[in-house]
Amino acid sequence: MKRILLSVAALLGLTQVLFSCKKDFLDENPQSLYTPQTTLVDSLGIEAGMAGLMSIMRDMYTTTEPQALLAVMQVGTDVASIAGPPQGAEVPYYNYEKLQSQDAGAAFYWTACYRIINNANILIQAAANAPATVRQGYKNRIGAEARFYRAYAYNFLTTLYGAVPLVQEPVTTPRTDFTRTPVADLNTFIVNDLTTAIPNLFLASKAASGRITQGAARQLLAEVYLRTNQDNLAEQQCQAILGSSQYNLIRARYGVKATSPGDYYSDMFVVGNQRRNQGNTEIIWGIEQQLNVPGGVHIEPATYQGGQQRRVWIPGYYAINGMLIADSLGGRGIGRIRLSQWVDYRLYPPGDMRNSRYNLRRRFYYNDPTKPTLFGRRVIVTGSDTAYRITPYITKWNQYNPLDEFGLPTVKDLPMMRLGETYLLLAEAQFKQGNTGGAAASINVLRTRAQAPPVSAASIDLDFILDERARELIGEEQRRVTLVRTGTLVSRTLRLNGNPIYVTNLTAKNLLMPIPQSEIDRNVGGGLTQNPGY
Repeated sequence: MKRILLSVAALLGLTQVLFSCKKDFLDENPQSLYTPQTTLVDSLGIEAGMAGLMSIMRDMYTTTEPQALLAVMQVGTDVASIAGPPQGAEVPYYNYEKLQSQDAGAAFYWTACYRIINNANILIQAAANAPATVRQGYKNRIGAEARFYRAYAYNFLTTLYGAVPLVQEPVTTPRTDFTRTPVADLNTFIVNDLTTAIPNLFLASKAASGRITQGAARQLLAEVYLRTNQDNLAEQQCQAILGSSQYNLIRARYGVKATSPGDYYSDMFVVGNQRRNQGNTEIIWGIEQQLNVPGGVHIEPATYQGGQQRRVWIPGYYAINGMLIADSLGGRGIGRIRLSQWVDYRLYPPGDMRNSRYNLRRRFYYNDPTKPTLFGRRVIVTGSDTAYRITPYITKWNQYNPLDEFGLPTVKDLPMMRLGETYLLLAEAQFKQGNTGGAAASINVLRTRAQAPPVSAASIDLDFILDERARELIGEEQRRVTLVRTGTLVSRTLRLNGNPIYVTNLTAKNLLMPIPQSEIDRNVGGGLTQNPGY
């Protein structure tokens, strides 16, 4: 029977070909296919498109391979050094003479940002063109969220690469005519996206979990204003966040481990505590991750995907004789990077909670009961093992899944923005306007929360503010972006982490990353130029 049906179907198709004389017969009308034209026409389709955009944003920081991509934003700066055997992508970012136009890291982040931009453009266009059956307020909000993601990607690109192509509409056909748009024009575009978005976004108290809020857009706008030296406008955005009554600093134990040993700063980074609906009143924007759901993290070898934060930040202690993988030690790491000696020994003042054993682990104890002569004793190692096997590490990326003891992906939310950083951006804006007293007061809000000694106005300068950012945000912020934005990558790295073992050949040209050579080669009709020195 199947054979007969197939033959009839083939005959009918052939009949249409033989007897149809209309030219529009070959025109495509893909009613049963998922395309922007057929799906982004109602709220269900638009929500699916937004979920896709959020997934692409998440992919930028949770790519599976190469694992060392996360290290690109940390090594060769003031806070981190290479530790374990290099994987490759991170090498040019501490041995800068190897950083050239065909660099894999520069190409990855460039491509990731333009994926975000193109998909944001599709959603912005779809929201504007959606039929009248879709509520106007909903269309405005979707367009605003997409504008936020587009602004984030362009701010990232402009900070790290300088002038880049400005693409304002969806790219649906191959193009070879891209050119670099001046930074001033890109800045204007970014600011316009964010100022257009803010009034159309929900406050945090009304937004669904994981969605972009007014607070997130204001925080990004404050960073853009600081980068463009519009410091009074940056201060206004920070003050608007602080005055919104939408967020509060965490100052007391809460959540799933509130009765376990720890402190309230470490509580923010525990799985089950990271989201606003889980009690984290400080989170402004977090990229959520879930285990074994469609579009989420999977640990099965055939479908393995997920972030590598634990493997990057947590040392490979398990390889020491007498040590077993343990939940209390954060699960299985590899130690692809290590904290700089400046962070280890000189960054934190006495009593600073952010340096407590719950936030920065410095001591290890043998935990294998089959080794009775070692069990319970402190681990003391010498030589190369101290580089990435037993070394101090931050606990923000601790995560253990008993179903995945080997530690494939890191199944934790990514804290992209929180209120602690708002105070630091405010302090930076106040300092740049000459208000050192105000900057000290803003920083002391965080130092009081951390039970650290207060700082005086006389001690405030840009370096102190960047020091405080490291104390508060290490492991969360993309440190390279911060140092490039403030023009301090070279000076701070050489002063605080300049041992040739860790950083070599860093010069002023490295304030910008190279434009990917593959992009230059493709744009035969536009003439993309390379950044100086590459």
